[in-house]
Amino acid sequence: MPEVIFNGPAGRLEGRYQPSKEKSAPIAIILHPHPQFGGTMNNQIVYQLFYMFQKRGFTTLRFNFRSIGRSQGEFDHGAGELSDAASALDWVQSLHPDSKSCWVAGYSFGAWIGMQLLMRRPEIEGFMSIAPQPNTYDFSFLAPCPSSGLIINGDADKVAPEKDVNGLVEKLKTQKGILITHKTVEGANHFFNGQVETLMGECEDYLDRRLNGELVPEPAAKRIR
Repeated sequence: MPEVIFNGPAGRLEGRYQPSKEKSAPIAIILHPHPQFGGTMNNQIVYQLFYMFQKRGFTTLRFNFRSIGRSQGEFDHGAGELSDAASALDWVQSLHPDSKSCWVAGYSFGAWIGMQLLMRRPEIEGFMSIAPQPNTYDFSFLAPCPSSGLIINGDADKVAPEKDVNGLVEKLKTQKGILITHKTVEGANHFFNGQVETLMGECEDYLDRRLNGELVPEPAAKRIR
């Protein structure tokens, strides 16, 4: 798993990158939790997501947002971190011009950044939002959400209470042409302490089903002339 340094908007960014053997393989980018609360690309959930995509033949990248590890720059409350994520995707795409599609997976703060990246990049065809925090961050930009994906949270999460996540899911589920899958891990807190295996089982199941052509949204109703 090569250690990489690439240019970001505020200086160099540090990452871990695993290219696929297939030239046209999809790309997966994994985004870590809040930089000011101990979030790094070596977070256990971020690490496991990286390997999940890698094992399924994706070209995979996880990286440290600005100010973390060997990544330069200062914390920027989300705006700069979104630019970091866009630069990271640009960097991988420059190495893999034959790759036509992309997935983004984010955990906590990373889920918020990932959903914003999704809005800006039409090539992102799938997402995983793990323990998103609609009680802390504004998700109103998802209007409409352009891609199908998985939202997963714990029912004992005090950082992102279940009712707030349910509200976000219900709002997204009213949109036509996409399919939002929502899973709740029973007894799990925001960090999925003792439940990471269960969390990853749900993520793997979802990804495998998507790759097998399952979980297809119903087509939007045609107008009667």
